Amino acid sequence: MAVDASEAATPLLDVDGVVDYKHRPVTRSKSGGWRSAVFIIGVEMAERFAYYGISSNLISYLTGPLGQSTATAAENINAWSGTASLLPLLGAFIADSFLGRYRMIIIASALYIVGLLLLTLSAVLPSFSSSDCQSATIVSQCSPPHLQVVFFFFSLYLVAFAQGGHKPCVQAFGADQFDTQDPQECKAKSSFFNWWYFGMCFGTCSSLWILNYIQDNLSWGFGFGIPCMIMAFALIIFLLGTTTYRFSIKSDEQSAFARIGRVFVRAARNWRTAPSAMAIEEESHGILPHPGSDQFMFLNKALLAPDGSKEDGKVCSINEIEEAKAVLRLFPIWITCLVYAIVFAQSSTLFTKQGVTMDRSAILVHRPSIVVAAEFIRM
Repeated sequence: MAVDASEAATPLLDVDGVVDYKHRPVTRSKSGGWRSAVFIIGVEMAERFAYYGISSNLISYLTGPLGQSTATAAENINAWSGTASLLPLLGAFIADSFLGRYRMIIIASALYIVGLLLLTLSAVLPSFSSSDCQSATIVSQCSPPHLQVVFFFFSLYLVAFAQGGHKPCVQAFGADQFDTQDPQECKAKSSFFNWWYFGMCFGTCSSLWILNYIQDNLSWGFGFGIPCMIMAFALIIFLLGTTTYRFSIKSDEQSAFARIGRVFVRAARNWRTAPSAMAIEEESHGILPHPGSDQFMFLNKALLAPDGSKEDGKVCSINEIEEAKAVLRLFPIWITCLVYAIVFAQSSTLFTKQGVTMDRSAILVHRPSIVVAAEFIRM
């Protein structure tokens, strides 16, 4: 929930740059800090519990009740998890440009609840009729109706969209609760990130131990329904902390995604445009990027207007072009990380299927297959 600077600019603010949920000045003693952070850490724990409760053992559901082959199931899981990993970019853009972090968290949590509820309904529906499978020798030959499969994947991708809106906003909104200008709150902010990460890991680990056991041994309906109830409870808890939250005042600055996108669009439109006399004059005055910034020179065309004249809204600034170049410099790092992502993806697909075939009994405890897979990775 962000507001215009003109609506809240006042020297009476105890904490600069933030307001409360009613757009009023906030006092340090009654807002933000740990009184707000505990609600945010709680909703993060619930979100990780729900997400990994679905993703970690998803291959068992696809190869079991849905009757898919291991190869097809792994392909579908990788496509879904890849989509879920990219959607936070869209969620961050919408939050920064339109909704704000607070509203985005609420909407994403609501979508989470709806998606998990639909997943629960898809799981409690009859997977296949017994008459169709009486002569089948393997489970994969017993496939559910096509409509039920479509309904399941619609619910699954709805969860991915919810995760895309939730993930980029929770940590940033938690950071908004601490004033970096205050020494005590600045120190508490560093501690917040430690506890936030601990809560995220706790939610993930508890999901692997609890939900996967329920899904494998009790019911998929319970296995999908429990995360739904947890997310609903977490949303209520998050809303209870509304009166304590600090909301950043929305600045007039354009979103970083919009600025960078505008550079690429303008450079593409000026692809065949020759430098005008105005651009040459700017270069002679040192307005163009410094000589050391010789990478991705084609983006410098974003400095030119189509008609050769500089008009507001038609050309980009030097800083915007340098931001776009900085993003392009990240691509080699991103491509390198793809190798790690390929290996990491095996933990929720082939490693889990391998764990199913093993003797998982140890010290009188029958461990879920995903826990065995996780122990392989740790070793």
